Order: sequence, then structure tokens, then C-alpha cells
Amino acid sequence: MKKLIYLSSLLVIGACTTSMEQKKLSLQTIENTRKDSTIDDYFGVKIADPYRWLENDTAPEVIQWVAKQNEVTFNYLNQIPFKQEIKTRLTEIWNYEKYSAPFKEGEFWYFGKNNGLQNQNVIYRTKDIEDPNKAEVFLDPNKFSEDGTVSLASLSFSKDHKFAAIGVSKSGSDWNEIFVLDLENLQKTSDAINWVKFSGATWYKSGFLYSRYDEPTKGKDFSNRNEYMKIYYHTIGTKQSEDKLVYEDKSHPLRYFNAAVSEDENYLFINISEGTSGSEILVKSIQDNNILKGNLTTLCKGFSNNYAVIGNDGSKILILTDHKAPKYKLVAIDPQNPSESNWETRIPETNHLLENVTSAGGDLIANYLIDASTRLKHFDIKGKLKTEIELPGIGTASTGGCKANESLITYSYISFTEPGKIKFYDLKTMDQKGWGTPVKYAFNPDDFETKQVFYTSKDGTKVPMFIMYKKGIKMDGTNPTLLYGYGGFNINLTPSFSISRIMFLERGGIYAIANLRGGGEYGEAWHQAGMLEKKQTVFDDFIAAAEYLISEKYTSKSKLAINGGSNGGLLVGACITQRPDLFKVAIPAVGVLDMLRYHKFTIGWGWAVEYGSSDKKEQFEYLVKYSPLHNVKENVAYPATLIMTADHDDRVVPAHSFKFAATLQEKAKKEGTPLLIRIDSKAGHGAGKPTTKLIEDASDMYAFILWHLQ
Repeated sequence: MKKLIYLSSLLVIGACTTSMEQKKLSLQTIENTRKDSTIDDYFGVKIADPYRWLENDTAPEVIQWVAKQNEVTFNYLNQIPFKQEIKTRLTEIWNYEKYSAPFKEGEFWYFGKNNGLQNQNVIYRTKDIEDPNKAEVFLDPNKFSEDGTVSLASLSFSKDHKFAAIGVSKSGSDWNEIFVLDLENLQKTSDAINWVKFSGATWYKSGFLYSRYDEPTKGKDFSNRNEYMKIYYHTIGTKQSEDKLVYEDKSHPLRYFNAAVSEDENYLFINISEGTSGSEILVKSIQDNNILKGNLTTLCKGFSNNYAVIGNDGSKILILTDHKAPKYKLVAIDPQNPSESNWETRIPETNHLLENVTSAGGDLIANYLIDASTRLKHFDIKGKLKTEIELPGIGTASTGGCKANESLITYSYISFTEPGKIKFYDLKTMDQKGWGTPVKYAFNPDDFETKQVFYTSKDGTKVPMFIMYKKGIKMDGTNPTLLYGYGGFNINLTPSFSISRIMFLERGGIYAIANLRGGGEYGEAWHQAGMLEKKQTVFDDFIAAAEYLISEKYTSKSKLAINGGSNGGLLVGACITQRPDLFKVAIPAVGVLDMLRYHKFTIGWGWAVEYGSSDKKEQFEYLVKYSPLHNVKENVAYPATLIMTADHDDRVVPAHSFKFAATLQEKAKKEGTPLLIRIDSKAGHGAGKPTTKLIEDASDMYAFILWHLQ
């Protein structure tokens, strides 16, 4: 593949160090945020919450507070002399064609493509997948809005391929709207579905199932607690008010419900969860082509383990589960005799995490993780191994959809330093080939290298970490380094490509990703080692990662920044309040920072299975010990901090970041160190963010980091 190499000496950080050192940025004084007298009583412990009023994000005083904070923040960021240089370079290397793996529906293959700097990927379709240049535009989300802040959230097709259901999100919100396209003329029908959350459309016959909440209180669309999720069936051509209720549970307001229909349309499944860990599955055999008829029975009882429906082999339902198998196994269950004693193991648990299984063309493709890197194996439907699919290298592979009567599947492969490759794999011949034309990049992936190390955490556990840098860099303790982590919700940090990371590496930076406990890289036991009362283990792992990077001369305390988002924002907040001396810069993004009240907003209650809840005395006692908001100390020198959030984040509401920023600014030692908050507009938790905003976010973040790591 031909590469374009960017040679500008301006990208060498040392080239302009002298001029940088001569310039000192002016930092506007921020008056301490108004405090009120709010005090909560937690089991006899009085906890002040003086910035409670900032939770009302639509109040005029809060809007004014946001405007003032942004004024100070952007005034500071815009003074950084090389910020525009970073933005220009990011724009240049961002500008290459990007494809998503094709999938087949009816006569057409569908795939996503971005010409380079389009705000949203465009969906194309073609009957000739061998030549993607012959494809026609099927759906262009860039036409949903002028600024690209309305994005495609879901796409599904009716079994007869007459219709497609399109879910869209506005300004990054978790709220979705669903409309329907007639596939013959690509025109919208009259169908309009609102107040959908965490659900796409699951088709059955002449309509689809979807999950929704009741309409929230006006003005509190993005903060109201979401309760009593319901599943409805919508018939094409009717109004939403006429949709039929399929499932609800009035006794359990804090549960998620999602519907699925087997490919042969013989079974309806209801997946139920009380949070982000543990599930239950109900099933019924669909009678007389009427999805509303018949009774649901329990296929897998919750909520001590995780269960996921993979497909069915005739009357046997294939389930991926960690039940008595913390690294997961695939079992076949007869819904007429679902007791565990009747389960048939198709793919047994091994020493490596069975991350996912795809049912395809009458066979099974299993995705394993070995030290956070993917392996793909091809089994027949009974679980007999056919072959291991050869991958291009150490990276992350994910398979695309495949129908029962199709033998060709796709998978995408990605590494830390090169954008994804797309491959076709033939289930019959077991041959594979690449798809798409070679892409030209404005950087050379061969300039960089990645290695994996294993460091020792506080309790003696070996923890893996990926480290990326430009070839030839000297490990003398002087390199600007960014350490990233997440450590929660069973989420795996496997190799992924980041355009902004390339820019950081070009400038002499080192980027490290720690696979902390709380994630799922080594199965459910690894996850459970970092949840509930063991959450401190995650912070210990991250702190140990930082100490390893320093001791091994990758960097030093004065050259080390940390970053994480969402649960990773909690990680950063906890670590700077526990070890403010260890880091020079901190970037907590859309973080869960108030551990005593997170469960009172939108769907925060769903995280109680991961964190615990301050409503329970024993859980309050460990939550308050690490909650970032409640552990900011008086007159302590904290790292230069840029808190990042967004006004439409209705998953981790911005009040977390507002209150944390106000507390840092009030209590921290006053020594000219910036403690800033950047509040994006018309943006949410991150999904669907347009390219223009992604580049702006990255430009500000990396400019802030590099300025303070000089």
C-alpha cells in the first residue's frame, strides 16, 4: 500500500520549544462558584453538596455559569501557540477514505463510507460488491442537519426487504427517533417513532419491535431518571399511538428490556437486565404468525450471570454465557426443557476469553481474546473446530452479519498504528481475500511501533499494557506521555486506531493503554476484580501503570498526562484526588464524578450493579472513600486539568463535571495551574459526534496536554 509521508519540521516538538518557553499564557481569574446550604444525611454521615444547583442544567443561572466557564477555557486554549498547527495536521491526516465492513440484505450489499472529512459516514448499496465504486448512495446522514449533529444510530431491514428502519440521534443524545424508508423508491413512509432509548428496530413480518420510555418531563429530557421501559410492536403504515404493547414489568421500574426474533421467525426473545452486568432471557414460540400470541417462559434465569442469544439450531437456542464459565462458553438449550441439566455445550470454556460468537451460514465464528488481542476460529454448528482464520497481525477483528443461506462473511481488522482492513471469508472454501482499494494516508504507519508489557500492580497482579511510540525514540525519561485507561463494565481495551494519537506520536509523544481490572480482557473474574467494593483495585492498577512508565524511563512525573472517558473519567478523577503528585496533566472526559448521586439521573441506576449505591450503607461507605467530587482536598496542588463534557450528554449528565470543576476551582492550591472545564454544545456522550467536532475536541485536548508537558 502506498503511503504519503509528512515531513514538516514543525511537527517536531523540540523545533519550537524555545519560543514556547518564552510565552506564558494568561489565565483569567474564575470567581468561586456560588454555594448553597444543601446537606445530605447518609446513615448519620452529613455530606455537604453546595453545588447541587448546578444539576439543573437548563436553569438560567447554570447556563450563565457554563458560558463564563467556557469563556475562560477557550480564551486559555486559544492562546496556545501551536494549537492551530495541531488542528491543521489533524485535518490533514483525518482526510482519507474510510469504509465499514459490507453486509448483505436481499440483493444488495450495504457499507458505510466517508470520503475523508464528511461529518457522518454515508451508507451505500450495490449488487456488485467486487467494485465498491459502482455503489449508489442509500442514505446520507449528512443531510439530516446542516452541522452534522444528527447521526445514524441504528439501521435494520425487514425480512422481505421492502422496508428499512432508520434510528437517528440528535446532538449525541441517547434518545432516538425511528423513521422508515421504502426500499423500492427510497422515500420516507409516514411512520414516526419517538422516545426510543437503547434500542433499534427488530423486524417481524409487516412491522417491528422497539423499546422505549414514557415521554420525560418537559425541560428535563436529558436529566430525568428513566424508568419503566416497555417493548412495543409497530405495524408499518400506522401511528405510534396505535402500537401494541408486547412486554412491560410494572413491578420492576429499573430494568432494561430488548426484543429479538430468530432469523427463521419461529422464536421471540426478551432480554432483561437490571444494569450493565447480569441478564435474564425469556422466550416464546411464535404461533399463527402473530407475535402477540403465546406465553413467554424463562429460558435463562437472571441475574447472577450473563446470557446472550446467538441464534438457533432448529429447536435448540444457542446461548453465549459465563454461567460456571467465567471465560464464557456456548451452549444449546431446548426451550421446552431449559433446566441446566439439559444444556448441551457446543463450544466449551478455554483458558482464553470467548468474547463473541457469530452464527453465519450454518456455522459459527468465535472471537477469542488472548492478552487483549483477537483470534478468530471457525466451528461447525455443533462446535467442531474447522480452522483458525489467519489474521493480518496483532490487533482487533470483528465479524459482520451473515444470513443462514449465505456462505460469505466479512470481518474488519484494525491495529494501533494503521486504519482498518476489511476481509471476505468464505465459510465453504475457508479462503479469504481483501476488499476495497488501497487507501493513501498522510502519514506512514511504519514509522511507529507498539509493544505489550506486563507490569505489577499494588497487590502483585500482572496487568498488561500497550505502549506506542515513534521508532528510534530515546527512553530517557523526558518523553511527553499520555496514559489512557477505562477499567469497568466488562469492556475490553483491544487494539484500535486513533487519528489524533498518530499526531501525538509524530510529535515525540508516547501513548500507553493499560488493560485494568474491571474490564473483561480475561473474563468475568477480571471484571469482578474491579467492581463494587473492589473498585479501588482499578485505581491501584492505573497508578501502578504510571509508576511503571516512570521507573522504566519512558517518561517522568513532569511529562505524564492521563486521560479517560465516562467510567474512565471517574478513573482519572479518582487518581488525581488520590495521587495528585504523580501526574502533570489530567483530562477527565464525560466522567462519573459524583458517586453518591449518579444513580438519580437518566439511566445511572443501571450502573449500581457495577458500582454499588449510596442508598445502601455498606456501599455508601466505600463509594464515599473514592468519589472524586468528595475527595478534593483543601490547598492541594492538583495537575493541570481540562474537564471535558457536553450539554446533551444524557448518559453521564454534565452535572458531574460541573460540580467537580467548581469544587477543584474552590479548593485547589492557588498557584496559577489551570483547572478548566470545556463544555461542548450540541454534543452528547460521544456517539455520533461529527468530524468537525471530533477534530476540534482533539485539537484542544492535545494542545493543552503538549503545552503542559513541555
